Amino acid sequence: MKAVLCKSFTGPGDLRLGEIDEPKPAADEILIDVHAASVSFMDQLMVSGLYQMRPPTPFVPGTEASGVVVAIGDKVTAFRPGDRVACSSWTGGYAERMTAKASKSVLLPDGVAFEAAATVLHNYGTAYYALVERARAKRGETLLVTGAAGGVGLAAVDLGRHLGLRVIAGVGSDDKAALVRDYGASDVVNYRSEDLRDRIKSITSGDGIDIGFDNIGGAIFEQIARLMKWGGRLMPIGFTCGEVPSIPMNLPLLKNYSIIGVFVGAWAEKFSTEAARMNDALVQLLAEGKIRPHIDRILPLDEATEAMQAVANRTVQGRIVLKIR
Repeated sequence: MKAVLCKSFTGPGDLRLGEIDEPKPAADEILIDVHAASVSFMDQLMVSGLYQMRPPTPFVPGTEASGVVVAIGDKVTAFRPGDRVACSSWTGGYAERMTAKASKSVLLPDGVAFEAAATVLHNYGTAYYALVERARAKRGETLLVTGAAGGVGLAAVDLGRHLGLRVIAGVGSDDKAALVRDYGASDVVNYRSEDLRDRIKSITSGDGIDIGFDNIGGAIFEQIARLMKWGGRLMPIGFTCGEVPSIPMNLPLLKNYSIIGVFVGAWAEKFSTEAARMNDALVQLLAEGKIRPHIDRILPLDEATEAMQAVANRTVQGRIVLKIR
């Protein structure tokens, strides 16, 4: 079968389309005919050797996909061949067929397109876990999202709107402002051309924010740490700037705010029942039109390198999807 292969951790430019043997599902896995796979920043980090885990090489990238079940493992009871599903996995999505844990897969309601379904579990799963499970967000609270036009960031803006939060979107260029406003941001800050602290103080009349959802890290996170309200929740989601931040710990002490880690992949491994319940909730929101993933463009499998390079270059709004069938 056709698959994109990563043979060394040297980045997207060295990915190659090739032929590999079809995978076989383990007892707790399903085998899927992949119809669509999304391209994430995490995928780009993984093939560049910059993620916190390194799969044995060669491996097939792709953390999220959708398609049709063709076989099931001996212990799988929730799925059967012919089911339409979305799934998440550490690897495997950029291929004609992949395996995924049954516990990290979800049935798709009728009418949900494979392309949209391939963008939900990672993006909206991260946002849901952060806002609902970790921050316990309350209607009317103020949420700041950085990297707000990216896949995870835009999902947080969209879900924040659905939860009744006041959403402030942080973006790195003015051309992304219209999109984040369309997804529910009441205010937009360009942290490359504006002073983030001054703008947030102005927007919030000096009160600051209840929830910080930071995809960037580095100096941006350090600035947000000085903008939290009493009892707020500051969440490091990722470090797309390449710098892990450090902050003076008297900041959370003085305002009694919390710094809350968000690693949805590890949580889903440890608490599979709860994660499956979240996935069911997300695809139901998708089917009802209450969340709406933004697809930047749809490309064929043999353009995976170009797709991943676009992600690395920050030229993608929402997600690129690879259409495989």
